[in-house]
Amino acid sequence: MRRPNARGDHKEQTLAPVPSPAARIRMGAPRRQPGSRRRIACALALLAASALALLLLLASRSAPPRYGVIIDAGSTGSRVHVIAYRAGPGRGATPQLDWARTASLKANPGLSSFAADPRGAGLSLAPLVEFARRRVPRERWADTEVRLMATAGLRLLDAAVSESVLESCRDVLRQSGFLFQDKWATVISGAEEGIYAWVAANYALGTLGGDPHDTTGIIELGGASVQVTFVTGEPLPPEFSHVLKFGDVSYNLYSHSFLQFGLNVAYESLHDLLSSPGLKSMAAHVITQTKYKDPCTPRGFTSMVGTAKLPVSVLEPKVEYRPFAHAVGNFSECRSAALTLLQKGKEECAYHECRLGAAFVPELEGNFLATENFYHTSKFFGLHSKSFLSDLMVAGEKFCHGDWSKIKKKYSSFNEGELLLFCFSSAYIIALLHDTLKMPLEHKRINVVNQIHGVPVDWALGAFIVQTTMNRTDILHPEVEKASAEDDLRHGERPVHHNQGQPMSFARRRWEWVNLLQRSTSDRECRFS
Repeated sequence: MRRPNARGDHKEQTLAPVPSPAARIRMGAPRRQPGSRRRIACALALLAASALALLLLLASRSAPPRYGVIIDAGSTGSRVHVIAYRAGPGRGATPQLDWARTASLKANPGLSSFAADPRGAGLSLAPLVEFARRRVPRERWADTEVRLMATAGLRLLDAAVSESVLESCRDVLRQSGFLFQDKWATVISGAEEGIYAWVAANYALGTLGGDPHDTTGIIELGGASVQVTFVTGEPLPPEFSHVLKFGDVSYNLYSHSFLQFGLNVAYESLHDLLSSPGLKSMAAHVITQTKYKDPCTPRGFTSMVGTAKLPVSVLEPKVEYRPFAHAVGNFSECRSAALTLLQKGKEECAYHECRLGAAFVPELEGNFLATENFYHTSKFFGLHSKSFLSDLMVAGEKFCHGDWSKIKKKYSSFNEGELLLFCFSSAYIIALLHDTLKMPLEHKRINVVNQIHGVPVDWALGAFIVQTTMNRTDILHPEVEKASAEDDLRHGERPVHHNQGQPMSFARRRWEWVNLLQRSTSDRECRFS
């Protein structure tokens, strides 16, 4: 039997040739799409930008700090602030402060006390300048700016007297060894002071450069003036409206300084108010000595206030009126007297409503910080910030109605002049915040502080931040900016605009490279969805 032929019994099978790589591509192998390549390129560019930014940040932190010197010439004293910092990453970024190398020193009295001796004003700065020279390394003196900014104390003086005081200060600052220009010693406006304080507060809170509605307003009770500054959506008269540009964000601010409404000036005005009612009805020959009720001083204290300044028509020649304050210690009556002081000038109001003096104040919006004498009063009474107003009212009533001898014994570490002020300050604060600005007594949106997270809420710090990050004229009302520019031109100086016509540092160039790289990735319309 013949074995069947295997080849004959089966169909012949042939193997297809193995295609080459090029052939596989032609046959429809998967290909990378252009969109995929763009995403990869964008991812690499962003990664490079992030890496470069991180390297620059680490390099900036390891670099030696720079320094700035600000002299806050207030009504009761002058304080020098020596601020160490490193430039922030990118244009408009906030400086990174080095708190270990930052320090301040205060010297009394204020510059306004040298009105009759302007030369003494400059001499009073000597210990402050020497303090700054010790804090700033000598090799950094030449590029460390020193600025003197005077506030309400010099605003109250005649312009010519104020300028004489400033010129005396300029003489000292020119010889300090620091970088200085004459125009850097000046009297700042109350609105500027308020805006600088607002900047410092929101810098400390971490809200500067963010959503305007997340910012916090600030109310400062100084010795000679009160500043109120906050973001508002209410239409404002031009003289109260200020636009602050920080980075890409604009803040529409209400800011105003109420001169003569500070705590010390108000306290001085109090006795004129209390002692004046009976003067006109008294004959000249019996005005030589009298008493008046003082509800803002605890019972048991008596003192001659001084010689009253009266018109000649009231008194016989060379007759002095020497009033005596009779302390009756009544919080409610003291509060009423304080409210009368706060309404001073209201008859001159040119707006639909003037809550404080003759100035317009919109309805307060959002959260607020209360600083300076608000804080000092709160600290004296040991109050908690969240229930400040209601607790202050209770503490003020108890203090005002107390016996002076017992009060002195309890607070033996305070001198008499300081201690006398606290009955009035408690009543004045209630009259200001509650009766005048309409804050409820149980208001939970006001915090009484002098620092936040270790950062002082100080207008001088805000001024430094503004000067370091942007052109100062960005925060001024256009009319003020125009007047300032015209004044510069009259003195033969060209207005200086931020980052225009100035050489760019290498560090700044590096940050510009990062920004350019980031913009290039944006121009490619990188999308990862």
